[in-house]
Amino acid sequence: MSELAAAAPVAAPAEPRRLTAAQRWRRRYGLATLGGAIIVLWIIVAIAAPLLAPYPPDLVDVTRRLKPPSSEYWFGTDMLGRDVFSRLLFGARVSLFAGIVVVILGAAFGTLLGGIAAYAGHRAEEALMRFTDLMLCFPPIILAMAIAAAMGIGTLNTMAAMLVVWWPKFARLARSLVLVQRGQEYVEAAHVIGYGPGRVLLKHILPNSIGPLIVLVTLDVGHAIIVFAGLSFLGLGVVPPTPEWGAMVSENRQLVEQWWGATFPGLAILSVVMGFNFLGDGIRDWLDPRARRR
Repeated sequence: MSELAAAAPVAAPAEPRRLTAAQRWRRRYGLATLGGAIIVLWIIVAIAAPLLAPYPPDLVDVTRRLKPPSSEYWFGTDMLGRDVFSRLLFGARVSLFAGIVVVILGAAFGTLLGGIAAYAGHRAEEALMRFTDLMLCFPPIILAMAIAAAMGIGTLNTMAAMLVVWWPKFARLARSLVLVQRGQEYVEAAHVIGYGPGRVLLKHILPNSIGPLIVLVTLDVGHAIIVFAGLSFLGLGVVPPTPEWGAMVSENRQLVEQWWGATFPGLAILSVVMGFNFLGDGIRDWLDPRARRR
């Protein structure tokens, strides 16, 4: 028996099944596509909120307070009888606008400051980076809370408070990227041709360093939406009765049995943040040549 077993042919290991091009694409960019679709859907909802909302967002009707979800009120009503679904649609306008604008402005200012610091060098770089380090010493959410409390509640004031603490991370990243690009041959060639420092930085170095910055911007929008919602939850964001997701969660957080008042705004925040994270991961994989070869 042992001789027969030894003489029996050994089956070759099965070759791994090769994926088709469509399967590889879905594997790499399926979640990114889903995230992009979620973001586009919410942007359309925010733009078309006046057309989609069945009721005015601030319409108070105490005779219909705390109605559960039904065919008349899809997401129920809150403690003042306002339609939660209508307020959710209009709240998308505030939350998306605040998150996107804060990140874009913070990225623009931080990138410019970090690029100038890296390209100028010497004392200018030392002064700008020490100021950036000083800003990074404070927890962003705590510093934003302090600034928002000092400036007073309001959408623009809260966005300004967030902007103060949002740019340092972009300045740090931009500085490191510009330092890598500054020694490249195309930069030396631009100087030989006679281009000035400003043109070399804005027209050549920053465009070649934009990839990681785009990834950080995409991933950071979801974080900014969470921070803005958190400040509104604490009463440092929008002015009541402005519909905003964090404020809606705060208004209904104590209504345990009437779960719909806080659950649906929370799910809206979750979906948007997941969408931006999925999209940011996909862009990072797309910009990484090693990921594209896998």
